[in-house]
Amino acid sequence: MNGNDLLDHLQPATLHWDYDEEADVLYLSVGAPRPAVGIDIGEGLVVRFDETEQSVVGLTVIGLRARTLQALTNS
Repeated sequence: MNGNDLLDHLQPATLHWDYDEEADVLYLSVGAPRPAVGIDIGEGLVVRFDETEQSVVGLTVIGLRARTLQALTNS
């Protein structure tokens, strides 16, 4: 199977998100949120990985508001 064949089998996924304003954390989920292992990849990012399906199912962004304000201030 080449790369193009693989892409043909991928289904578009729905992206769900939730923002916790008090904690300043953005939660992104591919498909409906589900249990997963969190892997801290640094810089306030946590990848959510489903060990059963062996796939990334989400991303957590810690400090989104602070990051955005800093980027706007520095630009």
